[in-house]
Amino acid sequence: MTLAALLQHLGFALGLALLSAATVRGMIAWPILDHPNARSAHDRPVPRGGGLGVVLAFIAGMLVLYQAANFARIAERQFLGVILAAIAIAAVALVDDIRTLPARLRLVAQIAAALVAAGSGLVLTRLALPWIGVTDLGLAGVALTLFWIVGCTNAVNFMDGLDGLVGGTLLIACAALAAIAGFQEGWFVYAAALFLAAGFAGFLPFNLHPARIFMGDVGSQFAGFTLAVLAVAAARFDSMQLSFLIVPLLLFALLFDAGFTLARRAWMRERLGEGHRTHLYQLAARTGMPVRQVAALHWGFALFQAGLAVLFLHLSAWAKPLVVLPALAVQLAWLAHVAGRVRRSGLGWRG
Repeated sequence: MTLAALLQHLGFALGLALLSAATVRGMIAWPILDHPNARSAHDRPVPRGGGLGVVLAFIAGMLVLYQAANFARIAERQFLGVILAAIAIAAVALVDDIRTLPARLRLVAQIAAALVAAGSGLVLTRLALPWIGVTDLGLAGVALTLFWIVGCTNAVNFMDGLDGLVGGTLLIACAALAAIAGFQEGWFVYAAALFLAAGFAGFLPFNLHPARIFMGDVGSQFAGFTLAVLAVAAARFDSMQLSFLIVPLLLFALLFDAGFTLARRAWMRERLGEGHRTHLYQLAARTGMPVRQVAALHWGFALFQAGLAVLFLHLSAWAKPLVVLPALAVQLAWLAHVAGRVRRSGLGWRG
């Protein structure tokens, strides 16, 4: 990519960021209010649905992409159906922000969208494991793809509970993914990640603590689904599909917290469908850690993980899966720190 082309793309991204910001300002002026309850981190009504700015910026970018950018459109035309599925998820989530929908309906919508992705041919077909080698997945690849897409969609959604945390993390992750995809000449992933990053750049200033608006399900579910799809698309960067690991690595802190919390609650026989405030980031805030500090720490996790993703590109095939170990070590240290704060504060792990 030439410098002139890069500057043109960044200028277009700036325009999308301004579109996102204008949409967010509109959502603040004509709000869908999020009233606090016993599970909330806020103590006053705050507008939600600000993620609509991210959605509209992404849609606008995609419309231009498919009208003018043949370099990405021709090679990845089959992903049009997936983009439409992501928009459908955003529409259902926006309705959920306006009037709460049953959890089962939301899950059905996510599964349906994941099936559209798999039906378009967006499926993991092989997996390379250290010391084992490349394994053809067959039908298990379809199941793994569906599990990943639905799981990532919900993990991002679950983690959106503290001012600036998810918005900043996703801005860093999407910017890093765009840079990596550009280096790998994966132009569809490059463009989609750039559009998402632009959307979050327009949204984030309004979501910093104390937040003027929340992302809402319309933003978190849309972003989680789209990034999950881009992870499978990124697997095509190499013949062994090891590049699938890039997006999970960029999102590792979010996935770790969501996965650990779900596993812990299941172990403690809690009702998984009930609301709670026991994610690690929530417990850290409840023990007195400032909201800005918790959010900034997660941005630091995202930057560290972005560095590992860049390192991933330069490792030998056998070592690539092992790049997740430093990210895991950091999250285990964070878990130990939060556990210590919980113990000293007397909070406990339930609630």
